[in-house]
Amino acid sequence: MTVTAQPTAAHPTAAHPTVEGLLLRPFEDTDAPALIEIHRDETLRRFIRNPVEGPEQAAAWLALQHEGWAAGTRFSFAVLDADELVGTVVLKRGTPGGDTAEVGYWTAGPARGRGVAPRAVEALTAWAFAAFEADGLHRIDLLHAGDNHASCRVAEKSGYRLAEIVPAFPPYPLDGHRHSRNRLDGSGRRRSE
Repeated sequence: MTVTAQPTAAHPTAAHPTVEGLLLRPFEDTDAPALIEIHRDETLRRFIRNPVEGPEQAAAWLALQHEGWAAGTRFSFAVLDADELVGTVVLKRGTPGGDTAEVGYWTAGPARGRGVAPRAVEALTAWAFAAFEADGLHRIDLLHAGDNHASCRVAEKSGYRLAEIVPAFPPYPLDGHRHSRNRLDGSGRRRSE
């Protein structure tokens, strides 16, 4: 995994996360049909708040991703395997320049179990710490529903340690997990699968 350049808060698009075997790039409007198809998956729909069900929702979802890039608060990447959209990974920064951020992701049904999510999360994490080091970013959190055991495994494989159990809070009916990774946690760490 490599980070090809040092983006800054003012120019976060200077480089993208990279990982062998996958392409991570900002979403494009042409991704809409694949988004609609992927969001038909019941497992995915169980764990996301706003599924994409048609062209208008796809356009709105894509606009949200583009707006986040422009505002410096949401850096969303399409994850592709051999030109096929197989997931997303996103860095969410409530306020640009903050010392913490959150990583989010989902994986298309046919791509699950192939290590796509852990590799994409790890690539995004390395990219984020390099891209926003001068900005003071020192911790990234990964939050998921407590009954989402697959996300717990992704967090562990990506070097995110369980930090706390988060009590249920509407619209989330169940307790959740907050996993965290600090900027220096990845130094010399070997990934286990």
